[in-house]
Amino acid sequence: MASDSAVTAGYEGVAQGSEVVGEKTLFGRKVHFYSSTHERSHLWGTYGMSPFPAGMPCYLLIWEGVFGDFYEIDERLRVVHLGKVMASPGDKYAFLYALADPNRGRLHVEDAGKLMALSAYGQTGSPDRDEQALIDFLLPRHGILSSSVRKEDLRSSPYHNIGVTHQKFTNLAKRVSDAIFDSFHTFAKKNLTKGFPLLIAGGCGLNCEWNRRWLETNLFSDVFIPPCANDTGSAIGTAVDAMRHFTGNAKIKWNVYSGQPFILDDFDRTGVEVHPLDYHQVASALLDDKVIGWVQGNCEIGPRALGNRSILAAPFSKATHERLNRIKKREGFRPIAPVCLEEDIARHFDLTRPSPYMLLFQKVIDSRLKAVTHVDGTARAQTVSREQNLHLFQLLTSFKARSGVGVLCNTSLNFNGAGFINRASDLLTYAQATGLDGFVINDAFYLRKMPIA
Repeated sequence: MASDSAVTAGYEGVAQGSEVVGEKTLFGRKVHFYSSTHERSHLWGTYGMSPFPAGMPCYLLIWEGVFGDFYEIDERLRVVHLGKVMASPGDKYAFLYALADPNRGRLHVEDAGKLMALSAYGQTGSPDRDEQALIDFLLPRHGILSSSVRKEDLRSSPYHNIGVTHQKFTNLAKRVSDAIFDSFHTFAKKNLTKGFPLLIAGGCGLNCEWNRRWLETNLFSDVFIPPCANDTGSAIGTAVDAMRHFTGNAKIKWNVYSGQPFILDDFDRTGVEVHPLDYHQVASALLDDKVIGWVQGNCEIGPRALGNRSILAAPFSKATHERLNRIKKREGFRPIAPVCLEEDIARHFDLTRPSPYMLLFQKVIDSRLKAVTHVDGTARAQTVSREQNLHLFQLLTSFKARSGVGVLCNTSLNFNGAGFINRASDLLTYAQATGLDGFVINDAFYLRKMPIA
């Protein structure tokens, strides 16, 4: 039984015995108690959500702020640790942003996504002397988040406070990104030789460039990344681990639209026109360059907007890209992602497989899509089918009927630095504060009345 002093399993450990199991009294009732390590939660959550049948051996990569390790899971659910490639790959990636940003004194984990966007601005080529020196210094380090290296330790570096959009820094971002991936790829090529599927867990699983490169290695029969690859999936992983422990089953049925239901509380409707949802009317508004909040059913799990808590816009204008980043209070160098009818994906993007969770980079091959094309000509598209998300599929189909293109801008409907908006009154406040032209909540379209000039 778990003692009062050992009620959580901690961060590291995948071997049997690293979990904490026992009984506890909660609200006057005795219940079974199970605590999984953070490492185990990533491993079993990703395995449990993967589409491969129980008993199929898999490789698994956990790369995030602390772990950078490969594992093998066999047909009897035995886990073998194949090796640590690098400690703290995610934190090293985010540390670079703080190094270059004069307004950053320390690492912020959310900066890893910004660096992913900035590395696209880097020029292709081998590392120069300054770049290689920093790569050689940074990549072997352990415990970046626990201050084994501080920004001020590199105050003599040419990148210290250089500015994150400086060409010298974006070149560095690209070189470091490549060096991190190449370290893992080299290990995999040597040690992961059985052709099993690869499962990817941890915050680095949100790096769409690295995900695309894993697919292109052809080392694995398939690659799976869950939509909640980062810590948002840890609770699911702990539940899967507990289920595995008590029942022997480690596979779950799940749907990405399994988050919180939307709360339709009272809000002031005097400033909006209310219409029954008509997909053609919304499509026409989007084609007229209106930016629309889009709410349907339960919100998506994971950090990416996948069509139930989204901000949508037409994909054709660079001005729309700029407006969306202003609405989101984001830096202008950040890309805006597209959502596309699955059946049309190869018409607009260099992609021939579904990407329902927006986790892969691909080249844009349709020059009309200026709002969703990043500086390097790529995008991270979400594909949508009728079965996956009927409401968004119908809107995309209506937009295609009017524009000839079944693609829209899709970014998350949230206050800056917060989770998805999940209450009608908050959505109205957000629309008024950011200048959204309207919003859809389930079967109603609320179009804001604009003041007469």
